[in-house]
Amino acid sequence: MSKQITIAVEYFRQYRQKLGFSNQADVKNFFGAKDIAPAVDLSYIKLLNKRLYNIIDKINGVVSEEIKIEDVDSFKKEYIDHTLKIMRENGILSMLNNQGRRPEQVYYSWMRGYILSNYFLKALGFIFEVDTSDIDLIGDDDLKNIETFKRTPKTDLEIKLKGKEKIRIEMQSGFTGINDIKQHKVLEAKRVFRDLVFHTLAIHFDLYNGQVAFIKLNEIEDSNISWITRQQMEGQTVFNIDQNYFIWKITENPMKYKEINFD
Repeated sequence: MSKQITIAVEYFRQYRQKLGFSNQADVKNFFGAKDIAPAVDLSYIKLLNKRLYNIIDKINGVVSEEIKIEDVDSFKKEYIDHTLKIMRENGILSMLNNQGRRPEQVYYSWMRGYILSNYFLKALGFIFEVDTSDIDLIGDDDLKNIETFKRTPKTDLEIKLKGKEKIRIEMQSGFTGINDIKQHKVLEAKRVFRDLVFHTLAIHFDLYNGQVAFIKLNEIEDSNISWITRQQMEGQTVFNIDQNYFIWKITENPMKYKEINFD
């Protein structure tokens, strides 16, 4: 039996070039159809937006008069309709993906948190006794760029209190009665306090139960018994928010920050 000739690695490159590809990643994407973005179902998006409108209507119908949005229609146009328009114009929708979920579902999850964070800005002004125009948005989200669109641990808001002290705000919304804070949020808060001596306050809106929790993230100890592993979140380590942190009933006026006892 004659000795077989070993195929040289250089052949592989030449073969791929003959197919019309200059790099290996493009070949893999071609055969796996990874370069074909699924068409976004705009009819489904329209239905999801209707649900977002409905969520705002229902929340605005139960919160105290002090923090209600007066012109709900204008709010919807600015934070739902206009936001979707920007995302469509910049091709963001079809690139939204998270562990295989449909882009429409990723869009809905992100938008739900986004619009509620903006909805409760008026409440933050009441809590911290500042004008909402003085609340600085410092999050990393960029509606026009998929590379910076996805969340980083950086907090959403920064507020300068009357005593000139600055505080970072991490706003969260929960919809199932399970209320957690991801570990990387706590680690980021500790880094900020170490480097800048700013406290980071998580304000968690449990909209399933109509209650709100306040937690200073940089003061959570590593040994706290509330650290757990969530199997339904791919085994992530999270801080489970104890009921004692929930001190504001969403149907009532929020308390002032200076009146909150964090001890």
